[in-house]
Amino acid sequence: MNYQPVNTTTDTSFLPMVSVVVPIYNGEADLPELISCLLSQTYPKDRVEYLLVDNNSSDRTLTVLKTTAENCPITIRPLSENQIQSSYAARNTGIRAATSEIIVFTDADCRPQPQWLTSLIQPFAQPNVVIVAGEIVALPGNTLLEQYANSQETLSQKHTLAHSFCAYGQTANLAIRRIALEKAGLFRPHLTTGGDADICWRILRQNIGRLEFAPEAIVQHHHRTTLKELESQWRRYGRSNRYLHELHGVELMREITPTECGYRLVRWLLKEVPRNSVKAIAGKATVLDLLNTPIGLFTARMRYTGQRDAKLPEKAKIIERLTTTENHIDK
Repeated sequence: MNYQPVNTTTDTSFLPMVSVVVPIYNGEADLPELISCLLSQTYPKDRVEYLLVDNNSSDRTLTVLKTTAENCPITIRPLSENQIQSSYAARNTGIRAATSEIIVFTDADCRPQPQWLTSLIQPFAQPNVVIVAGEIVALPGNTLLEQYANSQETLSQKHTLAHSFCAYGQTANLAIRRIALEKAGLFRPHLTTGGDADICWRILRQNIGRLEFAPEAIVQHHHRTTLKELESQWRRYGRSNRYLHELHGVELMREITPTECGYRLVRWLLKEVPRNSVKAIAGKATVLDLLNTPIGLFTARMRYTGQRDAKLPEKAKIIERLTTTENHIDK
């Protein structure tokens, strides 16, 4: 699926009403910074509603949302999704309550930059554009794992936009026309990962319209800081690949065999470590350069493990609808 990056700085006369949907689970600690980012948006405040959907949190998320909504200069609509524990179910709740033609998605732990909405919305001035993906960049981090992820640009949309099966945008920074959701259906509410690819692919492969990339529509996000968090992240990527394989026929990741892994580690020890050690002494390499190979092997192994162990639940095949027949089930 081809897409073209667009320049979103030249024309700001297109200002449709916009609904921003944010699913939140135990996000009390993230809310102050998130609200601050929403307040700083350059998009006209009277043209945006923010639907913040609590997904059965056990902390004070919903209470904080209601209190904030009462005293905030932007339109915040607190909502609840307590039936299904899934960010996609929470997004569907937000979509159903939205009043605008363009629906934008981000997450509670994301930090949208001031020009985010202004840049993300402009491509929709072209009637055949139905999906716009903005860029995701890392918040500053100091740990080795954060530096590794930053060097790999792990969060960037460039990876998903270049997907070999079909381009897609991550829901951390994504906008979709309502008409596309009416035609292709909403998120699969019981899916736990891979729902952003699934919904984009259903829209694009039905030729409902085009996807555009708005690189200046930026949200920031933290990288994982611990090995446990990194393991969880890459296992989730693997589960997503398995689910998308079962739903769309995506090619599965090949396992890195113990022999291959051993060969790469020996090569790393005998060739890369000595070479990069010399560079480090000369100030031309870092600790990260020394550890790139083992960290890369670890993430690849965790992704394969997640893919191998995952099994798509039958309920995850359900697609909710944004019509009078919304209870219709597609498989």
